Amino acid sequence: MRMACPCGTRPGALVNLDPSFKSGLPGAGMDTTMVNGMRLLLSSATLLTLFIDPESAGKLSKITWLIFSAYTLHSLLLYVLAVLGLSLPEDILLYWLDVAWYALIVFSSSNHNNLFFLFFFFAILTSSFQRGFEEGARITLASAGLFAATALFGETDAELSRLLLRTTFLLALGYMIAYWGGSAITQRSHLALLRDVSQLSNPRFGVDQTISSVLEKTRSYFNGRSCLLVMQDKGTRVWSLRSVLHTATGVVHTSSLLSDDAASLLLAFAHDKIALYNQPVGPWLPWTGGARMLDPHSGRWLRHDAAAGARLAELLEAHAFISAPLPLRNGKGHIFIVCATSMSKTDALFLSHIGAQAFPVIENIDLLDRLASQAASREREKIARDLHDTAVQPYIGLRHGLAALRNEATPGNPLLPELEKLIIMSGQVIADLRSYARTFKNGQVQSEPELLVALRRQAAQIHEFYGIDITLHIEGDLHINDRLAAEVFQIVNEGMSNIRKHTSARHGAVKLTCVQGALHISIENECAAAHVPDFLPDSLAERAAALGGSARVTHSRLGHTSVQIEIPI
Repeated sequence: MRMACPCGTRPGALVNLDPSFKSGLPGAGMDTTMVNGMRLLLSSATLLTLFIDPESAGKLSKITWLIFSAYTLHSLLLYVLAVLGLSLPEDILLYWLDVAWYALIVFSSSNHNNLFFLFFFFAILTSSFQRGFEEGARITLASAGLFAATALFGETDAELSRLLLRTTFLLALGYMIAYWGGSAITQRSHLALLRDVSQLSNPRFGVDQTISSVLEKTRSYFNGRSCLLVMQDKGTRVWSLRSVLHTATGVVHTSSLLSDDAASLLLAFAHDKIALYNQPVGPWLPWTGGARMLDPHSGRWLRHDAAAGARLAELLEAHAFISAPLPLRNGKGHIFIVCATSMSKTDALFLSHIGAQAFPVIENIDLLDRLASQAASREREKIARDLHDTAVQPYIGLRHGLAALRNEATPGNPLLPELEKLIIMSGQVIADLRSYARTFKNGQVQSEPELLVALRRQAAQIHEFYGIDITLHIEGDLHINDRLAAEVFQIVNEGMSNIRKHTSARHGAVKLTCVQGALHISIENECAAAHVPDFLPDSLAERAAALGGSARVTHSRLGHTSVQIEIPI
């Protein structure tokens, strides 16, 4: 049975959260021990009550004593396992086991005026605050139904009415507990995602990579089929469209430019309004779906043109979608989540919160990139002028001096061929320096990435000065921006320096690979020692962690030690 959560908890949302959030749920760590301790306390107190006041449960039989004692042993076993840190059964199974035990306890007591039915609230509380509204509602329905079945054993009308009143009380209060438990989990999951998208806004990764990461995190949270972003800068008539699509083979990222006419198909709703569309159950039940927009002034959801929403849903091949405007300073845009299942108003509101949290930071990153590019352009012009004044001009003077010496030499002088060679070489150097200064000033890109050029130059210097041969292997294309490339250069440079300073190796290797959204760096060197103690270079590990990655050291059977670094890109 599928129940709709009024607080907007999405099925599977907790599955998409990072492990740090999951460990903070009530069912993890010390909270698991606490829950099992409370279960043991309740069961022990119940068994003690039977010893002190046996009449509270009515006429006691051997089966009644067996059920109460078995449940106490069951609670003791779960508590011991939790204290020892051993594996426990799935928490969902424990909820339903508790319900079954409580049903047996209520049925086994012949006095139906006792308060043993209150134990059902323990299962409702734990399930609601650990699994959310839907699981809490199921436990509530099951508990109320099993307790109501005790009315079959009622002997008087007064007892039957009392049981029905308690059943209603159990159902109503259990629903409220499930509602607020689901609401608490929803809020925590929202905060966890907002924290994630804020951490993803890292200037080192650049704007494009940051936007792609935010879109994928958002799509994954809503369990959507795709996430689209449409943006337009001020003063332009071109829209940018970015999308993250979940397919059977993986996640596909796309980027394209749209004209005003093409973008208008996606902008069927007002650019400053939050929108929601769900496909109706059928043409005879139009009120079960349709398009709605949030009025920011009244806070009410108003119905929108159903035909426009249906056309956009057909374009997106969506059963449902939500859309929210982006608070951009230098433009406008919308973010869409396309889903195969119905979505709620809470989902649409939270999508707008994601946009308000992430995209102002992304705009700041874009501004910093532009400022850095402008500063770099001015610096290149200054360096180009300095290069002309400090390097080109002296070579020109040297060339003039060599030409003067050649003119002074007699025709039969044996140094004339050497002077001619020196004049030609100086002319080539002057041409190369002028070409380099011109290219550097204009910011032209080399055919090979600067990162690879810098790493090869560094490896050549280590070989020349220290006699250590370090080979460089590149697999695939390195799709990383300049800021991340600078960080990677520092990591690899430090790794090569560690080979020189801390080992006696004469050979090493550096391997760079981009696989499945991550940059893998391997820095390997030969090792003559038979046994190498476990270690981890602190500086490399800190640099990798600052980029959101990790580092580890492995040892191969061939006597090689390798530092493996993985950085998400």
